[in-house]
Amino acid sequence: MRRYETIIIIDPDSSEEERKPVLDKISDLIQQENGFFVLFDEWGNRKLAYEIKKKNRGHYVRVDYCGSGHLVNEMERFFKIDDRLLKYMTILLDESPNLDQIKEELADAKAREELANAKAREAKIRAQEERIAKESEADIKSTPPEASEPEAETDSAKDDETDDQTAEAETPSNEEQKEE
Repeated sequence: MRRYETIIIIDPDSSEEERKPVLDKISDLIQQENGFFVLFDEWGNRKLAYEIKKKNRGHYVRVDYCGSGHLVNEMERFFKIDDRLLKYMTILLDESPNLDQIKEELADAKAREELANAKAREAKIRAQEERIAKESEADIKSTPPEASEPEAETDSAKDDETDDQTAEAETPSNEEQKEE
């Protein structure tokens, strides 16, 4: 088993729904031929170096996989038949790849990606919290001080009234003292 990389250029006028069956067919071919699929790396639409089938742009996709020479022949046969594909090129990356090592690299890359996503989410949450804190500080500073002072006076006046009522309830009235 060898490790290959195939670059394909898909018609840029094809939509995502039209490109998906091409990529699915490639994935199916790899599985049917007992290959090991590593990854699809979509580069997106790019300008071509020269015009191909009257197109100046193309949607680039890099396919990394392990398989036999028969798998490469089948994939290239499919590429020749499908009109959505403008161009393709297959390169041998490794004569005898270590599948266990490749699987470990994929797992490590996935873990790094998840860690990076988690850090990005945390940073986004912190930024939102800081923005909310700054907005609340700005709201507090923008409130006129005169509006907050009368509320303080009325609160203290209410406190005085409740203190008076409590004091009256605790001190016995003249009638209660006479009865004793």
